Amino acid sequence: MTLALIAEDEPLLAENLRAELSRLWPGLRFAEPVGDGASAVRRALALRPDLLFLDIRMPGLSGLEAAQALAEDWPAGVPFPLLVFVTAYDQYALQAFERAAVDYVLKPVQPERLAQTCVRLQAALGRREGTGEAPLQAAVEQLRGLLGAAPGPAAAPLHVIQAGVGAAIHLVPIDEVLYFEAADKYVRVVTREREHLIRLALRELLPQLDASRFWQIHRGTVVRCDAIATATRDESGRVTLSLRDHPDRLSVSRLYAHLFKAM
Repeated sequence: MTLALIAEDEPLLAENLRAELSRLWPGLRFAEPVGDGASAVRRALALRPDLLFLDIRMPGLSGLEAAQALAEDWPAGVPFPLLVFVTAYDQYALQAFERAAVDYVLKPVQPERLAQTCVRLQAALGRREGTGEAPLQAAVEQLRGLLGAAPGPAAAPLHVIQAGVGAAIHLVPIDEVLYFEAADKYVRVVTREREHLIRLALRELLPQLDASRFWQIHRGTVVRCDAIATATRDESGRVTLSLRDHPDRLSVSRLYAHLFKAM
């Protein structure tokens, strides 16, 4: 039987969605719903549902960030869940979903629109069973489209990182930064000589970086492209980066492996 997981931080909305889906799709089974993005990732990796309904705005990881985390950590050869994003009306977001061919439903859920979603999901599951394929790569391509279309706030590019150390503030020129790495509520700022911690979310830092010089290679890692010495792809397709004048090696997720192709 088809298994669905609902990730929604408002219990009444989650229950309403479950009830409408049960009415429209009587054979559908449901896992216990979750109320935040991190729990959605853990539960989906454990249960491997066929369908995953993700609220866009949840505590911690957003629905899109949770989908990104799943695409990066999902085991190869296992069918990836069919994704449906649940969102309040936002014209830009809806256009992005349409371009990436990702299904969505609006809050409050309208039965007629949800019925269309159920028909699409049933058809997609039928195609999957007919081909025997695990469409992880298709999901990765969809998410790349969404991530590329996501709007960021306008911000002046950073030239210096101000990292506090006790009573002192270290001014780190952006040209000296090899890579940034998310670490709990901080971001590690790694240079050739040392590293610093700044209290800033990586998603807040990203719009302030020059995207032509700083490449996101993982949901939690951004690297200065001219600090990369080599990109090595193993037999499974995983890409690992080595840096110039620094021993750290960085893993590239599935979502960003396409950045590294021989000219």
